[in-house]
Amino acid sequence: MVATQASLDKCLDALAGCEPAFARAMETHGRPEPRLRPTGHVTLLRTIVGQQVSVAAANSMWNKLVARYGEDPDLEAISLASDEEMRAAGLSRQKAGYARSLAGLVHSGELDLHSLPADDEEAIAQLTKIKGIGRWSAEIYLLFAEGRPDAFPAGDLAVQIELGRMLERQERPPEKLVREWAEPWRPHRGAAAILAWHSYNAPPLT
Repeated sequence: MVATQASLDKCLDALAGCEPAFARAMETHGRPEPRLRPTGHVTLLRTIVGQQVSVAAANSMWNKLVARYGEDPDLEAISLASDEEMRAAGLSRQKAGYARSLAGLVHSGELDLHSLPADDEEAIAQLTKIKGIGRWSAEIYLLFAEGRPDAFPAGDLAVQIELGRMLERQERPPEKLVREWAEPWRPHRGAAAILAWHSYNAPPLT
């Protein structure tokens, strides 16, 4: 798990032991802290709302959705809502379709977000049944909401950039290559992503 500082540190120590670049990054920028989100449909619904829009726009849409469907949104109501009703709640037609997909799967019991398979690939397959939730979003959910230590969003742009920088590559590596690099880091690849984000967002050295 990477849900506590102790568990994250244990993973980071293992990574530093197998890849000197990680040890150097922690010497330079310190250790990252856990990044946690609640488990369940609210986190995934917020993911859908926030896709491809600014933080301000996402917050505005979320506030409208909450005003109409509640802080813990009424999934049955969302699953039955028309495009017009969802537009009044701040969602585009596309996002409305994604929200209805999530709401319908969870409300029907077809998707149990509190009992996902222990195998990461099987859990990703369950999550990507939701329209609008691709592999990256599923991996982010497993890493931050469930604290799974080997969930590895290799498609993340910042992760690609920073791992390429750490490993002294001239260009940003593609997802396939990042996944190949990360094979020796199992079962701690999630901690590698967290460290990459931490290093990527660190202030420039003076």
